[in-house]
Amino acid sequence: MLPNVPEGEWVWPSVVIFDAFHSNYPKIVRISQINLNFAADSLALSVSLVQSVGMTVKEKNGSAGTASPVIDDVSKAIIEQLQQDGRRPYASIGKAVGLSEAAVRQRVQRLTDAGVMQIVAVTDPLQVGFTRSAMLAVHVDGDVEAVAEHMEQLPEVDYLVICAGSFDILAEVVAEDDEHLLELVNRRIRSIPGVRSTETFVYLKLRKQTYTWGTR
Repeated sequence: MLPNVPEGEWVWPSVVIFDAFHSNYPKIVRISQINLNFAADSLALSVSLVQSVGMTVKEKNGSAGTASPVIDDVSKAIIEQLQQDGRRPYASIGKAVGLSEAAVRQRVQRLTDAGVMQIVAVTDPLQVGFTRSAMLAVHVDGDVEAVAEHMEQLPEVDYLVICAGSFDILAEVVAEDDEHLLELVNRRIRSIPGVRSTETFVYLKLRKQTYTWGTR
């Protein structure tokens, strides 16, 4: 049950979740449902956080207010526990944060329902049929947001950001092979109105990927 809060006020935080590389880019445009991890294990569970956003009590007409989100210290501690191990038992988490197992379960359910976090299976793409992964850098003429909206519809794009610097958009993509990657870049991305040029950085080896940066 939500507390008695005036319509439009912020009542619970929300955090965009992703499982991909390069969490420090300035703006997350969209997170696809492809969750990747190039770790040696073929299956892992993780919880990851990118940036705080918010959830409001909607007005009767469906509109929502704006305010700064808040996550209390107990919720942050639970999130950090799950960042370390997404399969950690609620009883163990409860001992660490000073709550009962039932209370932790309720907190986790509220956090996931609100979109604050996800607990997901993260696969090694090499073992599920994706032999090519790359970061695609895009120069745009005109409306960057419009190009990003087109790109976010592509299922091969698992991470997409609008950024400052030499490029306007960075997109991480996964493909079955070189032919698939070529078709994606040449026929579907370069054909998007506003795309001036692209540069493809094919991944050779992953050296580090982590989700355990905690909370603030």
